[in-house]
Amino acid sequence: MRKRILQTLYRWFPFDLRGDCTVSDASDEITLSCVINFYGRINLLEGILFSLQGQDLPHDQFEIVLVEDQGGTEAGRLAAERFAKVLPVRYLPLDANFGRMGYSRNFGLAHSRGRYILFLDDDTVLPQADFLSSLTAAFESHPDADALIPHGNSAYSLIDGRYDYHDPYFMTSRCTAYRRSVLAELGGFINDFIGQEDVEYAVRFTIAGKKSCTVPELDYFHPPLLVPNFRKPQAVGYSFSHLKSRYSAVVWLLVILNCARHAPLYLLPVRKFREMGRFGIGFLVGAVTAPFKKEGYRYS
Repeated sequence: MRKRILQTLYRWFPFDLRGDCTVSDASDEITLSCVINFYGRINLLEGILFSLQGQDLPHDQFEIVLVEDQGGTEAGRLAAERFAKVLPVRYLPLDANFGRMGYSRNFGLAHSRGRYILFLDDDTVLPQADFLSSLTAAFESHPDADALIPHGNSAYSLIDGRYDYHDPYFMTSRCTAYRRSVLAELGGFINDFIGQEDVEYAVRFTIAGKKSCTVPELDYFHPPLLVPNFRKPQAVGYSFSHLKSRYSAVVWLLVILNCARHAPLYLLPVRKFREMGRFGIGFLVGAVTAPFKKEGYRYS
């Protein structure tokens, strides 16, 4: 339903669907680029790198692009050098726009060389040794798919009694793969986005009529939805508020309302709903106060 509404409104009120990244052609040698954006948290980063070290895809067919925020850290550089001995790793300290996930994703994308791009978080875990090889095979068997979404699991769901809410097929940069061609066509992400840059990209992806396919046989683990305070959602709402200068007004308003729709759930005595509601409230506050908050909000 949301897809039809978005596409209908776009036909009536069109705008430029391109993001801010110029994507070069793929290398003939590299099939898949794994782009990981991080800052510090080396213990978590090592987890995803160990997952990639155990993959059965030949190392000459994929690359790992590590982008560290804030110009990088000595610990991040040393970790990259250590894993570069056993993996095709490239370490790229972010050069500008620190704290802007849209720019950070674009920075990694612009330096990648693969025909397919898999965006990963530092706290994502891939439990299957054939994850990468199966992913590339899935692109070949789904020639009409512009993006593939593996099945997501909460990283805490293996521990009895822990909160484990996780949308299994959310189109997110924690583990979604794209054809390079669609990222090039849509210009990647929007540089100024502090967070949820993947959600904004999904809006343009949907409006453009691109197709995503779920891949239930591929699993990944990631921490569940947790919104401990209002800082992150306020920063996200602040980012989305500035889409008013890029989107048509009616589509912008629809997106704002959709992102804030869970705010009333905060009143319900169920943790999943309170987490969703806290995000909706924070998002709405960030979006509404953006014109009066020139310095923006801190992401964390």
